[in-house]
Amino acid sequence: MTSRPLKGILKNRLETIELHTIYAKDRRRRHSSADEDDFALLHGRFEKVPLKDFHAEIRAFKDVEDFLSRTLLMLDLQKTGLPQIIDAMVKKLLEKKEVSSQTSLEEARHAIFTQDSVHTLSKTIQGTMTSDVSGFDFDQNWICVMCDIPTVTKRHVVIARLHGPANLGSNSQEVQFVILVMAPVREKSTKSSLETARTFATLFLDMDFRHQLLLAESEYEFKQLLHTRTKLLIEEQGLPENRKSHLLLSAFEQEEQEGGQSRFPIAQGLIRDLKRRLPHYLSDFRDGFVGNKTLHKVTSTTFFLYFACVLPNIAFGMLNDNNTNGAIDVQKVLFSQCVGGLLFAFCGGQPLIVLLTTAPLALYTKIIYSICEDFDLNFSAMFACTGLWNAFFLLIYVFFNTSKLMKYSSRSTEEIFSLFITFAFSADAIKDTIKDFNKNYNTDACHGVNYSNSTNQNASLPTNSSHTTVSAMTTVGMTTTVSMVNATNSSVMGAVAGGGVAECLRENSILFLLLMLGTVWLGITLFNFTKTPFLNAGKREMLADYALPVAVLVMSFFGSYVFREVHMKPFKYKERDQMFELAPLHLLPAGAVLAAAGLGFSLSLLFFMDQNISSALVNAPSNKLKKGAAYHWDLFVVAVINAFLSIFTMPWVHAALPHSPLHVRALADLEDRVDQGHVHQIVVHVRETRVTGVISHVMIGLSMLMLPYPLAYIPRPVLDGLFIYVAITALYGNQLFDRILLFFTEQSAYPPNHYIRRVPQRKVHLFTVLQLVQLLVLCVFGFSPIPYMKMVFPLLIMLLMPIRHKIIPNFFEPKYLKALDGHAH
Repeated sequence: MTSRPLKGILKNRLETIELHTIYAKDRRRRHSSADEDDFALLHGRFEKVPLKDFHAEIRAFKDVEDFLSRTLLMLDLQKTGLPQIIDAMVKKLLEKKEVSSQTSLEEARHAIFTQDSVHTLSKTIQGTMTSDVSGFDFDQNWICVMCDIPTVTKRHVVIARLHGPANLGSNSQEVQFVILVMAPVREKSTKSSLETARTFATLFLDMDFRHQLLLAESEYEFKQLLHTRTKLLIEEQGLPENRKSHLLLSAFEQEEQEGGQSRFPIAQGLIRDLKRRLPHYLSDFRDGFVGNKTLHKVTSTTFFLYFACVLPNIAFGMLNDNNTNGAIDVQKVLFSQCVGGLLFAFCGGQPLIVLLTTAPLALYTKIIYSICEDFDLNFSAMFACTGLWNAFFLLIYVFFNTSKLMKYSSRSTEEIFSLFITFAFSADAIKDTIKDFNKNYNTDACHGVNYSNSTNQNASLPTNSSHTTVSAMTTVGMTTTVSMVNATNSSVMGAVAGGGVAECLRENSILFLLLMLGTVWLGITLFNFTKTPFLNAGKREMLADYALPVAVLVMSFFGSYVFREVHMKPFKYKERDQMFELAPLHLLPAGAVLAAAGLGFSLSLLFFMDQNISSALVNAPSNKLKKGAAYHWDLFVVAVINAFLSIFTMPWVHAALPHSPLHVRALADLEDRVDQGHVHQIVVHVRETRVTGVISHVMIGLSMLMLPYPLAYIPRPVLDGLFIYVAITALYGNQLFDRILLFFTEQSAYPPNHYIRRVPQRKVHLFTVLQLVQLLVLCVFGFSPIPYMKMVFPLLIMLLMPIRHKIIPNFFEPKYLKALDGHAH
């Protein structure tokens, strides 16, 4: 048999063998007990494990260095039987007092062998090779034995070179090297027995290296060969021809590889986006109907988008209504969402991006209204002028290809911003709950305070039972939601306004908490239903896809019907006579136009960062989108949409987080991957279609016919529960959040992902701490009660990019940054 020549270790494979014994006795009816036979069923399982990457995985080199510093070599061992060889190696450990005094030879045997008459090794790693004759064969010259022992406190490795080839059983008939790896039962994944065995097995794969080890005459020479081989592997595996890239290219990196610079760079990004996306325009619609499970996915995603957009629209509509004295209300917000969403779904480059009005936009609207009140300016004209200046600056960014700056926006920058949005969503819902409890649960009436002698200090409260007042609390997260607060029960308001005794409505607050937490629990439970054993796979996936609509509808039914005797008033709504009224721009003086230019420039920075970061998260390489990104064209379309909305005093819209990445996930086929007991999901395929955006925004337009009812049947706490649900589901796949959890995770439970393997643990934690510092600064400004302080928020987001590229590299080697801050498979 002639074997194919092997280049180093790259042509070899490692196989793990796990043998499980199932006992079964066949007690035959014989006259003597000596004639009774014991039978056992032996279950063998082969599993391919990857070679250790000495160039990328920091733990590989450390394992070898640690072994060399604690020499446990047995050269020319004069044993031939498997039990005798293993006993000699274990005794070597016990004699050197390398293991705990509580560990016994019998305990080690129990962990290494199957406990039956066969007495076979339980867990081993062997190499395999291909040959011209058989095509596949085991490398029988060496074997690596693994075991986990509860009384062992740290890892130990013993290498035995036998005096001559030994027959240790099937597939191990010419063994000359035996490697024994002993590890604690509870150990971090990168230090487990399998990971340590994989390190030494990778070294022993090369037959030339093993030949050199056979010729070594001393332990020192043996150790030097191991050290030299480790260094050589680091160099060999670092060569470009031997590297398989673990990092995927971003859209801008792909664009740089596609072609060079143009002599006339103006609007080149816009033109390239069109050339990239136009050939796929028809398929963007066709892909919404063709393919396995496509109709099901499109239907569920459409309902998800509808509820995820229409409920925040109601909240922001109420906030704008209060801030502008009715100039912008729920009706206008819904119309803006419908028009903006439809135009982007038809004309946008990346149709998976979701446009939404956000809390910072509501803040800018409030500031404009305050300026108009202070200087006696027409609000509609000032709002329209600011919006047109914003669109003008955005068009300048587009024509000068400014979106290329986003190539400096790394994964860490995007995840800091994404986690800030999650905090903002959650904080608003929590604040809303606290405010409701202060209003209904912890009132003076609940503590027995009598207001019968009170003056008419509360006479300004409304007493008309047909209306509800809504206040709003908001933080300046880019898409953070607004929390609407219902008015007190009308009978209570009447009593207080008339100087009577205020009632205690603790049942309102209890129901508020029940509905909010119920929405979160039901939504998250259904979202994760694919991980349960209930029903079949198809039904589990269907429930997971419809998690948000089901949670909202079920809890709305409980709040509006089951607990209908607890009065929770709907939001305030006043039908508008005129929707399309041109802003009177001619009423603005020159000074106001210049002031609007300043406001428009600041607003354009907000649009630029929010739009492009959302686009970057949608077009992340891990989402495996095929049709290409369109950063410049998308920004152009957003500028045109908002210019149109501005002249009719409609609220502005831009790409929203976390709605846009969640839209991608809703249209994706996911696959569970198991790596050493840790389950994670990866995107296999995404349906890149415009159908979901078109249908969902048509439904939002039709929702204007459902004002105030039946939309008013959705209780306010269900709205808050939806926001917390969206915040929690946005954490899935956020590596910053995963690394924060490592601070509270036992090391033995660390997931064996790429950065844990490649980066020292202290460097991983340092990188996380630096990200948390940046997140803290964003939170200080984003949650500031001073409105004008929040206006510098876009500048802070832009500063994250130079911080990442100018300051962070001073703390880390480039290879560590590449592992921590790259888009990995």
